[in-house]
Amino acid sequence: MSTPPFLTLPSCARALRVATTRGGFAALRAEPAGAVRGSALLVPGFTGSKEDFIALLEPLAAAGYRVTAIDQRGQYETGGPDDPAAYAVAALGADVRALSAALRAEAVAADGNGAGGRLHLLGHSLGGQVVREAVLAAEAEAVARPGGRGSLPWSSLTLMSTGPGPIDPAEAERTRLLVDVLPTMTLEEIWQVMQQLEEGGDRARRPGAEVAAFLHRRWLANVPQALITTGGHLVAAPDRVDELAATVTAGLPALVLSGVRDYAWPVPEQTAMAARLGARRVVVEDAGHSPNADQPAATAAALTAFWG
Repeated sequence: MSTPPFLTLPSCARALRVATTRGGFAALRAEPAGAVRGSALLVPGFTGSKEDFIALLEPLAAAGYRVTAIDQRGQYETGGPDDPAAYAVAALGADVRALSAALRAEAVAADGNGAGGRLHLLGHSLGGQVVREAVLAAEAEAVARPGGRGSLPWSSLTLMSTGPGPIDPAEAERTRLLVDVLPTMTLEEIWQVMQQLEEGGDRARRPGAEVAAFLHRRWLANVPQALITTGGHLVAAPDRVDELAATVTAGLPALVLSGVRDYAWPVPEQTAMAARLGARRVVVEDAGHSPNADQPAATAAALTAFWG
């Protein structure tokens, strides 16, 4: 799971709930002190939350971007039902579209139709496949509109540490184990097993007490059915890159960003995906599956260069 380097919000940020046509979503919002160059929606991955992006909030706001990081449905402080259909990738993509509409409406109300109305979309890990689903659904609607193709609500798309299809086989096996035990064990029981498995790991890389307590609290707040459904997706995800490439070709700029190592999707696989998309490719040095947490300054610089 992604581990934030700290939990204290910068002075430019606050916690809030974003109201949408599909319900409310827990979020962190960072506001620039000066002119707004654009807005960004950041979508976390499997077992993650809005806090995974906490180290990006200040540098992105300092660069002029109004940033909203969210908990997806079933994650941490957003919550959700026990209905598996609520966590299908298509349903989560519909959530992203509703969030995007709400954020664009906010931006237009605050800034008119100026630069602040430009919305950049980013998905991390599983979140990358969720935002891909949102873009493909919006593209299908745009093409079907009477009178010709309509425009999409986003100015760019960033896929961070995500891949074209299923996760790496070794990670898929661990995810299948989790999915299999979730109906028979409590989240606390699973947490204790995970802690025992990590006892032999690198102690220098273990989080401090505050972050460790947060990770435990966040894990227990997951909706188990959300983990079952999204975990099942990760081990059998379809490859929809060619469909997405058509959207990129039609005018949606795309960036594929990762660290130099990744346990979920091999880095060469992500590079090949970028080539298939015709997307910009950035590899962040000294970073793993979560460059947003491992190297936030370099990640923020890459994002602002792309958005700008």
